[in-house]
Amino acid sequence: MRVVCVSDTHALHDQVLVPGGDVLVHAGDFTRMGSLDDIRAFNDWLGRQPHRHKVVIAGNHDFAFEQDPAARALITHGHYLQDQEIILEGVKFWGSPWQPRFFDWAFNLDRGPQLRQVWAKMPADTQILVTHGPPYGILDQTRRGEAVGCEDLLARVAQVRPKLHIFGHIHEAYGEAQDFGVHFVNASSCDLRYRAVQPPIVVDVAF
Repeated sequence: MRVVCVSDTHALHDQVLVPGGDVLVHAGDFTRMGSLDDIRAFNDWLGRQPHRHKVVIAGNHDFAFEQDPAARALITHGHYLQDQEIILEGVKFWGSPWQPRFFDWAFNLDRGPQLRQVWAKMPADTQILVTHGPPYGILDQTRRGEAVGCEDLLARVAQVRPKLHIFGHIHEAYGEAQDFGVHFVNASSCDLRYRAVQPPIVVDVAF
């Protein structure tokens, strides 16, 4: 399965040159501040992509999805996941928008029991994991060198060991890594200056 990974496009998705593949995954922050107009424009963009399947989660900028569950209905050209799973061509995806508390943005939870309860919902047979934030210590360093990922997410990923874990959130940590059999992708399209200059990352996953 060829998975095309993007994240953190911040309403600049039309500037992203998206290669073909089987599944297009967007790991959140597709709006500027969660407006319905931005969501509709993003959905139109999804509809123009040629991939057989599209999987989408929200991020900390996508306020409407936290404040009004009806916003989910605006995503008609893809599968929106919020602590949910979907099976596509026999492959189990699970997606969640939550991250450790980060100022007063959307989908914030305190580190510890609150986030641990979310990650416990992740099925043990998840094969492709999509979260907005990174696990601790993996593609999560800020420009100041701080590791800001979630410790409890890392612990759960180490238990479940999906083939692929896609996320974004930390623009400057864009890239790929491998650890304990998991292929990690920080697919942030925007850099720190909110320019959509970081290309989608394509991963061929064998099952």
